[in-house]
Formats: sequence, structure tokens, C-alpha cells
Amino acid sequence: MSASGAMSASAADSGCRVDYSVNQWTGGYTAQIKVTNLGQALTGWRLTWTYTGDQKVTSAWNASVTQTGASVVAVDTGWNGALATGGTAEFGLQGTVRSAGSAPGDFALNGVPCGGDGTQPPTTPPTTPPPTTPPPTTPPPTPPPTGADCGSAVICSGFEDQTGPTPSGAWKFTAPDCQGTGTAAVDRAVAHSGGTSLRVDGRAGYCNHAFVAATADLSSVGPVVYGRMWVRHTTALPSAHVTFVSLPDTSQGGRSLRVGGQNGALQWNRESDDATLPAQSPAGVALSRPLPTNSWQCLRFAIDTTATGLDTWLGDERIAGLHADGVPTQDIDQQWLARTTPPRPTTLRLGWESYGTGDDTLWFDDVAVGSAPIGC
Repeated sequence: MSASGAMSASAADSGCRVDYSVNQWTGGYTAQIKVTNLGQALTGWRLTWTYTGDQKVTSAWNASVTQTGASVVAVDTGWNGALATGGTAEFGLQGTVRSAGSAPGDFALNGVPCGGDGTQPPTTPPTTPPPTTPPPTTPPPTPPPTGADCGSAVICSGFEDQTGPTPSGAWKFTAPDCQGTGTAAVDRAVAHSGGTSLRVDGRAGYCNHAFVAATADLSSVGPVVYGRMWVRHTTALPSAHVTFVSLPDTSQGGRSLRVGGQNGALQWNRESDDATLPAQSPAGVALSRPLPTNSWQCLRFAIDTTATGLDTWLGDERIAGLHADGVPTQDIDQQWLARTTPPRPTTLRLGWESYGTGDDTLWFDDVAVGSAPIGC
């Protein structure tokens, strides 16, 4: 796991049980919460608790979470609202923290403390029977995929199917232009989920290309190509240009769309004309973000193959400097929009390519590419 500190708590009695586990690093945390209804069946749920530290929730999945001061409220999202007796619901959240207190201990489900008798608040009996709701004619919507779940993505890999030390099967080592001392291997000591990840030891210098390419063909993915990966690396992005994700693009004659960094921040680079997103002016770079080191980061992108649209997220934050919508924006995408042919990625490659200085060791896990949005 990526946490430098972890704590967990659970509370249970005849009313409800809450299992709360948190992974924490300097400045941030994620929490996974499982609530079990031990009382009467519910058609909708609302879980509340109070933080004892300075935790601030910034995003959530599988629940709508709001915070006022130290008080937090999580409400079902509709598709997961029904909780039978003994039924469970799980959701997660991410936030910032500087000085965390102990794990919350005052959970309450629909107003009943997890520690009470499980009796729901009384309601006034209706004077007339409630109308009968006809059964739905269509099934409820499927929740968006989260974590390692990739839905129906063309690429959906946590590398758990790798059996040896060298990438194989759906993944192959490649050095697109020239090979040096960079290496790639299957790692069973570091992983975001499960027990396996892909490790790349990248080396500085142009002829040290080291990538692992997916054998899946992305030519039919779209019209928007959505990607999600968890990446962890050890060295801050350098001032020189580097690449760690490469997508060969037929609109560039096989040259690549590249995700990497320059001037210490994340950037997109187009191999055919070396255009960058954002522009490498101080104002443009300021609109991007560094890639934090020594912790797992969820990187997501969306590439429109019918236009020049492109979006990028780090966690749940859309990065302003890595957004192109076809309308030129100062310090961001004027150079990027000089090319009007829509991209058509065909392959995904993960690794390291340096064009000057910059060694780095990277891990990739829970990688997905498909035609629908894929959550962290």
C-alpha cells in the first residue's frame, strides 16, 4: 500500500456495524468504509460521523459525501440505497490531512448510533396506504467502476496474471527507438492492489527507452479513449522532457502521444511536432501539477478521436493545464491546436524515455483503457 500510516476502526451492535480503514500519507489520505445494517431493512441510507483531527474530504465514490466543520455526512447514490437486514454498502473517499486524530467512533446510520438499539426513528403512520410502486421495467444502472474494477475496458490489468519475472502474455517489453540500460520487470514486492505490479527502472539519456506495451489493439476504442492507471515513482519530474506513457497514433503516422513531464510538472507531448500541453511558459507550467513521489497516484485521461479534445485528471482533480477543448487558451493549448487532425491511439506503452537528464524508478498497476469513463 502507499500509506505511511494506517488506522482502522469498527463499531457494531444490534443496529449497525461500520468498518473504517484509512491509508494516510503526508498531506492526504483515502478511507474505505463498509456499513452493515443490523436493524430493519432500509430503502435509503445516511451515515454520519465526526472527525477528531483536521481531515477534509475532497472526493468520494459510491456515495455522496459532504462535510461541515468536522461533521461528515455520506448518503447513498440511489443504486446502492437498499439495505436489507444484514446487508452491506461500501464506499470510499479521499481527502487532505495535516494532523489526523483517532479514527471516528460516533457513526450513526439514519440517525441511529452504531452503539444504539437499532430502532429507527419513529414516523407518523399514514392515514391512507402509500401507493404501490410498480416494479421497474429496466434494471437499475450499474455503478461506475472503481479501484481495480475496469468494467468492459479493452485493457484491464492489475498484472496478477503474470507468472514470471519478465512481462509476458498481454504485455511485452519494447524499446521503440533504441535500447540502453533501462529495464522492466514484474514486481511482487510493491503493488497498489493485489500482489503484483509492473516495475520500470528508467535511465537518463535518449537511447535508454524501456517500455512495456499492451498487445491489445485500441484502434476501435472510442469515440473517446478513456485511460486510468495507478502510478508510483521515486524521483521528482525533472526540468528536462521525460515520458512514461506512450500511445502510438495513426494520425501521426505511428508517432506517439506522450504523457510525461517537463519543468517539474506533468505534460502531454506530441511526437510529430513536439507540441506540448500546456505551453512551457511559467504561467502554463503553473497550470499543471507535479507527479507526487513515493505514493500511488491515480492518473486518468480522455482523448477525443473525433476532435482535438483532451482531458487529464490526477485523482479526481481535472488539471487545467492538461485540458484542450478546441478553443485556444493563453499559455495552455495554442501550440497543441496547431494540429487539427484528431488523434487515433492504437496501443498503450508504459515505461520511461528521457531526452536528457532523469533516472527514475516507476511502478504501474490497475491499468485500464476503454470506451467509457473509468474511476480511480
